[in-house]
Amino acid sequence: MSLFSLLVALTLAYYRPLPREDWLRRLFLPYAAALERNFNDGQAQHGVIASLLAVVLPVILVAGGYTALTRINSLFGLLCGIGVLYVTLRFARFGSVAESIAQSLRANNLEGARAELATWQACETGTYSEREVARVGIEATLRHAHHDLFAPLFWFLLLGPGGALLYRLAYLLKNAWGDRNGEFRHFSLKLFDWLDWLPARFTAGSFAVVGDFEDAVYCWRTQAASWPDEALGIILASGAGALGVRLGEALTQNGALQYRPELGLGDEADADFLSSAVGLIWRVLVLMGGLLLLLTFSHWLGN
Repeated sequence: MSLFSLLVALTLAYYRPLPREDWLRRLFLPYAAALERNFNDGQAQHGVIASLLAVVLPVILVAGGYTALTRINSLFGLLCGIGVLYVTLRFARFGSVAESIAQSLRANNLEGARAELATWQACETGTYSEREVARVGIEATLRHAHHDLFAPLFWFLLLGPGGALLYRLAYLLKNAWGDRNGEFRHFSLKLFDWLDWLPARFTAGSFAVVGDFEDAVYCWRTQAASWPDEALGIILASGAGALGVRLGEALTQNGALQYRPELGLGDEADADFLSSAVGLIWRVLVLMGGLLLLLTFSHWLGN
């Protein structure tokens, strides 16, 4: 059932994607803002309560509904699982945009590529060179593939539809409360870090398996810790090593030159590497599907 739910949800998410500002985010952000207004007095313990209400309470309701529907009729449970995955996964968020940027770069349309990247990442790209556009595009592709696809799938496979929703809401909450909340925000950050610890290493390991294994593991071990966000550093370093491309490095952001550690080995980023990053994501998806298929057959044989 998990395999069928996953295949149907991925097909729907790819061919009939939700708008970029999906309804789950639009529904959740006012809820998170209301909790912040009512609970934020600067104390950490109130941040814990608000975080649990924001993330855990909806998950309990969804998981309970899924269990009840499954007991009534397995078809109802199947449809519920597909629906939760469909609104949770952001399958179309990275591949089509990255390929469009790569095509613009190949056509020597740097301004078009900059504009597409700026819209995608909501950042200033007016001074980016061709290599910087490709580099940031690859980083965004790897990052979105993890946060919007592989990590929710990881928790879905472990905990069912509630697991996928748990990760997605924790990610939305982390971004919704921003950097302004001090101690109140501390638990929401820790909650996301806990939920991201295993999936980040699973994603990085998958990049290594389907790409250049030796370089991916080397970059993971020697470069990831230098990135400000260690979990993201693991993903980007492994992905860069798997692709054989250099990421990171200094970048002009908001009119200022920002130092970023170098990640990866090999050549400078370009349009071909950006397309290769999309291919890397597809290979990981095939790997995950194959593993789930093996687990499904093992379960059937065991029964």
